[in-house]
Amino acid sequence: MLKFIGNKIFGTANQRYLTTLKPILNQINEFEPQISQLSDEELQAKTNYFKELLAKGSSLDDILPESFAVVREASKRVLGQRHYDEQLIGGRVLHHGNIAEMRTGEGKTLVATLPAYLNALSGKGVHVVTVNDYLAKRDAEWMGKIYRFLGLSVGCITNQVSDRERKEAYQCDITYGTNNEFGFDYLRDNMRYNLADMVQRDLNFAIIDEVDSILIDEARTPLIISGPSDDKSDLYLKVDKLMKHITPEHYDMDEKNKTLYLNDEGMNVVEELLLQEGIIDSNLYDDINIHVLGHINQALRAHFIMKKDVDYIVRSHKVMIVDEFTGRVLDGRRYSEGLHQALEAKENVPIQNENQTLASITFQNYFRLYNKISGMTGTAMTEAPEFKEIYNLSVYEIPTHLPVKRQDEDDEVYRTEKEKFNAIIKLVEARHKANQPILIGTTSIEKSETLSELLKKANVKHQVLNAKYHEQEAQIIAQAGRKGAVMIATNMAGRGTDIVLGGNLEKLLLETTQNISDPNKVNEITAQIKEQHALEKQEVMDAGGLLVIGTERHESRRVDNQLRGRSGRQGDPGYTKFFLSLEDDLMRIFGTERLSATMLRLGMEEGVALSHPWVTKALQKAQFKVEARNYDIRKNLLKYDDVMNQQRHIIYDQRMEFINSENLEDSFLEQLHDVITLLVNEHTSAKKLPEFWDLEGLVHRLNKIFNKEYTEEQILELADLTPDSLINYLYTELKQYFDEQVSQYGQEVVIFAIKRFFLLNLDHLWKEHLLALDHLRQGIGLRAYGQKDPLNEYKVESFRMFKALLEMWKITVMERFYRMKISFQEPEETKVITQIASVTSEKTGRNSPCGCGSGKKYKYCCGKVMA
Repeated sequence: MLKFIGNKIFGTANQRYLTTLKPILNQINEFEPQISQLSDEELQAKTNYFKELLAKGSSLDDILPESFAVVREASKRVLGQRHYDEQLIGGRVLHHGNIAEMRTGEGKTLVATLPAYLNALSGKGVHVVTVNDYLAKRDAEWMGKIYRFLGLSVGCITNQVSDRERKEAYQCDITYGTNNEFGFDYLRDNMRYNLADMVQRDLNFAIIDEVDSILIDEARTPLIISGPSDDKSDLYLKVDKLMKHITPEHYDMDEKNKTLYLNDEGMNVVEELLLQEGIIDSNLYDDINIHVLGHINQALRAHFIMKKDVDYIVRSHKVMIVDEFTGRVLDGRRYSEGLHQALEAKENVPIQNENQTLASITFQNYFRLYNKISGMTGTAMTEAPEFKEIYNLSVYEIPTHLPVKRQDEDDEVYRTEKEKFNAIIKLVEARHKANQPILIGTTSIEKSETLSELLKKANVKHQVLNAKYHEQEAQIIAQAGRKGAVMIATNMAGRGTDIVLGGNLEKLLLETTQNISDPNKVNEITAQIKEQHALEKQEVMDAGGLLVIGTERHESRRVDNQLRGRSGRQGDPGYTKFFLSLEDDLMRIFGTERLSATMLRLGMEEGVALSHPWVTKALQKAQFKVEARNYDIRKNLLKYDDVMNQQRHIIYDQRMEFINSENLEDSFLEQLHDVITLLVNEHTSAKKLPEFWDLEGLVHRLNKIFNKEYTEEQILELADLTPDSLINYLYTELKQYFDEQVSQYGQEVVIFAIKRFFLLNLDHLWKEHLLALDHLRQGIGLRAYGQKDPLNEYKVESFRMFKALLEMWKITVMERFYRMKISFQEPEETKVITQIASVTSEKTGRNSPCGCGSGKKYKYCCGKVMA
């Protein structure tokens, strides 16, 4: 109550913040008269002028008003679009590392040009992050006209570009690309062996479009670069055949959390089937059969939790993931831990090998690497606390340029899905006859195709936009605002194309005139189309604007708001309404027994809808539950990834140090001393007499690692009976070997070999460490049964494993170096090529596994190394 009264008197925090921006807005507008008088050349010269000011000590904030005015004028000249005052406010919000919430149709794409240009003047680069390749290419070309006019370079990163093209794009002042491509390039760069092969530069400033989709929805799944492991397709097929024997009596399912577990009866049935098929020959829970249990669990999920055309689709004999928030196919993404292979077995398509994690990072930790990030979206306020806690991003709602005229009707709730669909079809038929354009939003491909069949029976012409037809989405959406148009869409988040009443005029003109060469004819047709478009737009507005129908509530309020936001853009009229049933997943799963009982008690007739504030409250409570659960999932993922993130930074920093270093002699000798100290301390103790030392173990380790032939007597004799003297002696002798190698082959060659050993072995061990962490993560939850905190247990175990990794890395490098043989060959070009071979007494074959432990063939690893 006090907060409500305070807001009435002083305004909301959002309103108070926007009030502080008015002086800056006035400064920008004061520049407009003089800026508009400049010639193109004078306007373009402003870029160098701003750069000179920055070089002399001015800050970006100092030049913000004039630079924004310059961008606005450039946009007027090259695009014919002038930034509204509200868009200038949005640009200021983005520049200061916040999120600008702007309704659909308010021109977020144009807003981004303001902070992108300003921050690019520093020369450190700006990344504009989009949700798909289409938008990245479109915006880089479209908005790139402004940047290029002002003398800045623009690049675009898509899935198809080469490494050379990527590097060129990242060197540009402003680079457009998807969140996946930026993240994967970061991981790939930290797997390379030469600085020249890396494509990214330091991460400076990112403007994230559809920021809620990228930083919230997609944050539950980390980015993973994987490599193939052993082929287990036969086992997946054998386990899949067992699923036909499993019935609901054999398992317990939790639909809320999408988990499923075999009960005692189910476990007995499965174990008996596995024994009959010869897949196991002992108890399922024996250590030797644990991997089979994992296959069983994934097969159960594939058959009884994952739904075709909802969670995934099958296209071209491949199982492809469907993004639950955008309805798009996630190209190149696969479920982990064997779930994808289980789905392939279920759908009888070729089973691809399991993958082993080579590099991984969450979107949270990737974007926190930037010096500054900001974001744009139409729906962020519902997640404002998470943005602040995880990313330190404040959310500010930017006022619309024109007042919103859209009408949002109360929900209608029916007992059954059939009754709900009948009500929807009835409304669509009526409004379609009145020439009102209609957008029907669904939550799955399955529901969209069901509605499509019903509309066909009702003879209502329509189009379907879902994961199966996303290639045509821009064209479909562009004309979805024409009179009488009906479109069914599986979610509308991040589509990047507005629904314009009367249709998209530019696309209409392009489609009609692109094959006409006569300029006079083009002008004549253009005039006719513009006149027809104006008449049609008015007709659509008179019919009520765009009608948006929601076929059920999504588990996230933001997705519902994104659908509603398609109607009523830029002051247009509009109308929205949601139709629900007690059979909807959200209503069914999240506790609506009382609501169902009430409807039955009231004796509601078939086809009669219930509309009551209590119903709305129940729905909101259900959505809050799901949002809180998803938030917990993201927070939990981040907590575990933060543990790995600390280790990741150590590994990546170490790699960069080696790659950038011209002289690794000190690092190598330091590690040599560390390894000797480790071995001596492990097998001796200053508190024990030499006769109690484990000389046998020490000699064995020394000989194995350093390729020597020490004896126990020799160690005792030369060590002068103290551990410290033994360490000093061994270090001096083994350093002598290093000095001899440098003297014989030259420091450059030896250091190059050491750098190679450092990186190859570090990468190999880090890969194995990630696999071990995957296994640890999967089973750590069981520690809770022992009254232990799984996260704390994970921290302790992962730290112990990481410490062992670093020790093993140092030892492995020494093993390779002290077995190294260097040979020189004279190629045709008479250029000396140095081959560094990590071998033992026999020469390693070209197709044999490389002795460095990388897991690659020798010819692709150390046998390929050249100076």
